[in-house]
Amino acid sequence: MENIDVFIIGSKGIPAKYGGFETFVDKLTEKRKNNNIKYHVACMGDIEDFEYNGARCFNIKVPNIGPAKAVYYDIMALKKSLKYIKENNISNAVIYILACRIGPFIGHYKKIIKKFNCKLYINPDGHEWKRAKWNALIKKYWKLSEKLMVKHADLLICDSVNIEKYIKEDYKKYNPKTLFIAYGADVKDNITDVKVLKELNEWYNKFNIKKNEYYLIVGRFVPENNYATMLKEYMKSNTKKDLVVITNIEKNKFYEELKQNTGFENDKRIKFVGTVYNQDL
Repeated sequence: MENIDVFIIGSKGIPAKYGGFETFVDKLTEKRKNNNIKYHVACMGDIEDFEYNGARCFNIKVPNIGPAKAVYYDIMALKKSLKYIKENNISNAVIYILACRIGPFIGHYKKIIKKFNCKLYINPDGHEWKRAKWNALIKKYWKLSEKLMVKHADLLICDSVNIEKYIKEDYKKYNPKTLFIAYGADVKDNITDVKVLKELNEWYNKFNIKKNEYYLIVGRFVPENNYATMLKEYMKSNTKKDLVVITNIEKNKFYEELKQNTGFENDKRIKFVGTVYNQDL
């Protein structure tokens, strides 16, 4: 197999300190099996380039310009990647962009990507244009951006079956080429580490949770992740198992809205336990 350079744009960078995309890139580079693949990962910051998990990490300094910050970051990372490809005479590289933020600009860059004999892969993420935090104008931009990213992608890698279905149906006229790859997980069936077991038992005791006697929700605490629906439907059930919710409720007005809309605090089975950043736990 020939050497392949893969340029990953759109995560905040590695080592992972933030969310799903960052963890994905961290694990993708950590678990690389093929030495013919060289990863180049865009990171948000202003330090020198560095190596992590065998990947070349290059930094982009991003000014604080509100919602446009992510768009600026992706464009600058793409420009820097194409400059590197040109200077190092690289061909057959893959530019892999996570999320659809730079659609209005991608047509121009796609011509350059094609000229260098490279491919454009996109991970379309979720329905960014539907998120409650955006005003009508920003929502319109995200939807247009998504459309143009789908149009110009050589391959769309979807981490959800429903997102793949949505891309195929809503953008049928572009005949998008898609591939579904689910996120992985390090599942530990038999924990033997004494320290981890101790931490786990302490955590159970702290929140009065019994092993195997609870349902678990882990996710970003935003309305579009359907917390209201999950809580309301759970409350209708007669299950004896607890509902344990791991999420960032601190200083979050959505938490108060949920209280009013669902009355979940009257159901002692529902336990919001804050965040957990200890990977083993």
